[in-house]
Amino acid sequence: MIMPKTILVVDDKASMRNLVRDYLVEENFRVAVAENGRQALSAAIQEKPDLILLDIMMPEMGGYEFLKLYRKDHDTPIIMITAKLEESDKVLGLELGADDYVTKPFGMRELVARINAVLRRSQREKQGQSLLRAGEITVDITNHDVRVAGRPVSLTPSEFDLLALLMASPGRVFSRLDLLEKLQGTTFEGVARTIDVHVRNLRTKIEPNASKPQYIETVFGVGYRFRAE
Repeated sequence: MIMPKTILVVDDKASMRNLVRDYLVEENFRVAVAENGRQALSAAIQEKPDLILLDIMMPEMGGYEFLKLYRKDHDTPIIMITAKLEESDKVLGLELGADDYVTKPFGMRELVARINAVLRRSQREKQGQSLLRAGEITVDITNHDVRVAGRPVSLTPSEFDLLALLMASPGRVFSRLDLLEKLQGTTFEGVARTIDVHVRNLRTKIEPNASKPQYIETVFGVGYRFRAE
């Protein structure tokens, strides 16, 4: 028997929490709820969710602060739920470790599609090589472990899958839409920019000098590639 995936819904509005919870339960998810980031920190420890839906604007502890604290020790996939339309707000959340975002108001079918896409990305069984090496970078796909010069590096699920995808095909140029489609299985309007954020985060974590990347190269006007040896 396959156990249902657990989703932690974090939103300060009870009506939104209940609406999302009821719909996800109908879609065969197990759902836990929290009304702010502080409660979410405790709930995440107790419930061990497979994915977190995180509102940004909340009292006591907002979504950005939760991301800063939670991402220090956990790589659980996180989808931001935000009413803010400014691209800078979405980029900030992605930089802090979110994997994706949906903007209010959103359709429930789209939300479930996003959840399933991120879950597939984080749990997809990898085919082919289980160990990738390039320069001082080692990626153990089976154990979801990344090391740079022997030092462990913590990546979000999206960052990990992006790095593994690029390293598995050194020298191959991927467009942003290529990367989105391969990581998510589908694409949504307006999210190609998220690839740029994930790449920037990756460079900060794995490059000796993120401003002069040695591994993940930008192919201007096209996309990205991992440097061929």
